[in-house]
Amino acid sequence: MGVMESLKTRRTYRRFESKPVPEDVVADILEAARIANCGANRQALKYIVVSDFEEVKKVNALVHWAGYLSKEVGTPKENEIPTLFVGVLQDTLIPGNVDVDAGIAMANMTTAAWAKGVGSCMMGAIERNELAVLLKLPENLKIHTMVAFGYPSHKSNIVPMKDGDVKYYVDENKDYYVPKRDLYDILI
Repeated sequence: MGVMESLKTRRTYRRFESKPVPEDVVADILEAARIANCGANRQALKYIVVSDFEEVKKVNALVHWAGYLSKEVGTPKENEIPTLFVGVLQDTLIPGNVDVDAGIAMANMTTAAWAKGVGSCMMGAIERNELAVLLKLPENLKIHTMVAFGYPSHKSNIVPMKDGDVKYYVDENKDYYVPKRDLYDILI
């Protein structure tokens, strides 16, 4: 698969097969994060891996899925939850604003995962304080984002945006449709 096809199909996935992500794929995900570009080469991001299924279930209870959809439709059922979470953490002992760094790292991580057929969902609507306690994080590590990974059990498609409506939706087969603006609508 070429780069553009990979980028078009590396969408957000919210329902997964109950199949663990292999260690070699986890290693690729972390290596992709490690080598990501970052401001002033500060490397202020750290990562925590949650792959034990009982711990994954606990993390899953502290993240919020699919804001545009009802909970019944947008939240994975118990047999559809991801099998891996990677927490993107800011080390506050290292100066700098890590928002751009985190975006680049997560793009690398999710693209590396997708190259092996592993889908993902970057999650910012999360219970940060509760997650920090659950993950036993030291005070200097602040959770920026949690990224869910697993083998998707649905399709996720880009569709043309209609009337400026950015809301994604699910069809009768539980496949996702994500409206995107036309190229000429984003150019000025």
